[in-house]
Amino acid sequence: MTKTLAPSAHPAAPLRIGGYDLSSPVLLAPMAGVTNMPFRVLCREIEQQLTGTTSGLYVCEMITARALVARNPKTLHMTAFAPSERPRSMQLYTVDPQFTYDAVRMIVEEDIADHIDMNFGCPVPKVTRRGGGAAIPFKRRLYGNIVGAAVKAAEGSGIPVTVKFRIGIDAQHHTHLDAGRIAAEEGAAAVALHARTASQRYSGSADWSEITRLVEHMEGTGLPVIGNGDIFSADDAEAMLRETGCHGVEIGRGCLGRPWIFAQIGAQLRGEDVPPEPTLGEVSAIIYRHAELLSLHDGEEHACRDIRKHTGWYLRGFPVGGEFRRDLARVESLAELRALLDTIADSTVRAEHADDARGRQGSASKVALPEGWLDDPEDDTVPVGAEMENNGG
Repeated sequence: MTKTLAPSAHPAAPLRIGGYDLSSPVLLAPMAGVTNMPFRVLCREIEQQLTGTTSGLYVCEMITARALVARNPKTLHMTAFAPSERPRSMQLYTVDPQFTYDAVRMIVEEDIADHIDMNFGCPVPKVTRRGGGAAIPFKRRLYGNIVGAAVKAAEGSGIPVTVKFRIGIDAQHHTHLDAGRIAAEEGAAAVALHARTASQRYSGSADWSEITRLVEHMEGTGLPVIGNGDIFSADDAEAMLRETGCHGVEIGRGCLGRPWIFAQIGAQLRGEDVPPEPTLGEVSAIIYRHAELLSLHDGEEHACRDIRKHTGWYLRGFPVGGEFRRDLARVESLAELRALLDTIADSTVRAEHADDARGRQGSASKVALPEGWLDDPEDDTVPVGAEMENNGG
């Protein structure tokens, strides 16, 4: 891959989160089953190869606070970071101030991570139905207690605590402005907004105007606001920064099958030449490297199962044919994967519509909540059964 696209005429300012300066204000959003150590390492390797730097922040899969404190083996494996990962960024899912405090103290005392992000944006019904994820910011005192517990536990360690949330539960229950203000009051170092409500899940379009509202609302707090939602290209990232005034961007579905997007966005936001989309041959090498990293982390058998879902994303827009895709979806060894990929290794074709929306979308639906959840926003009772204990996040 060579750098041929014109640089931006309006470079973005670096992003500072706590004591960490990011030369490009770009974050990898946590995604279950995707943003594990192999994927994060791959993103960093590609960015280093194409731009000579690793400039953003790459956040791990969501980790459940209770499972971490309980030293669940699967959870501990998910907290692994490679030596090349600095700063090490971890996202915690939690509903209980005490488990939050205990988990963050563990992270501090055992030097597990350098940055902690708090998840208050998960819209999955099995989570919100019990009062977790995107349901929590509606309970202002409970939400504040959780954020405050994390900040208190990290005090003096140099580990910044950031908070991610959505616009609200639905169109009638917006919570993001209160969530931003409370996070600032409790000592958070930054806030991130996915510009959809929980009821939207991943459907429709992200409402960037609500990011603008949050930026304006947070003026005077000193906290940077990070925008998330519908960023599928470097142009999208630049447009969000320009249109909303936010201080950084977070990339989720846009990186599925495109780990080079961080190199592209970082370069554009720094005003450098932007790496072009890779050829099919170059993508084949990236797929194999991804599988190789997965194998080192989880073993070859697991790696071959896991890479199958990624190949569909990697090959989107390429004319490789259904039979080839089906063969990739059945690989059982790295040798078999290598042999298949060798058949396209010399291809110079580039994907069509590479920066179109990708990943799950689905449709909007009513948010599942515990009975009476919306009756009292000041209730700080910890929801029963909402803390995921053993699934590792």
